[in-house]
Amino acid sequence: MSTIYKICPAEAWREAERAGAYRGSPDDQHDGFIHFSTAAQLGGTLAKHFAGQAGLVLVSAPAAAFGDVLRWEPSRGGDLFPHLYGDFDPKLAEVVTPLALDADGRHRLPEALS
Repeated sequence: MSTIYKICPAEAWREAERAGAYRGSPDDQHDGFIHFSTAAQLGGTLAKHFAGQAGLVLVSAPAAAFGDVLRWEPSRGGDLFPHLYGDFDPKLAEVVTPLALDADGRHRLPEALS
């Protein structure tokens, strides 16, 4: 089973847990789906969309749990990215990990993903 990852502000994730649904960032809402990444895509996603941002969490979930509302679609460089066409139920999250910044302002991924 493959795992997919969502990067979001910790406060937004806490609100999703209270509300029972994560509906995505403003960019997600504009695009009409929630952007996820695979483990191999995380570094590029962090560098391109979240550089230097503090207070983020990395949320992992099993791709299979989303059924047919999760679609793999081409994005940067033709890579297939997981896009969720619906809300993300926080109960599907396997692990929520705070993303720390190193001295150079880069995010440190959990050891298993770096």
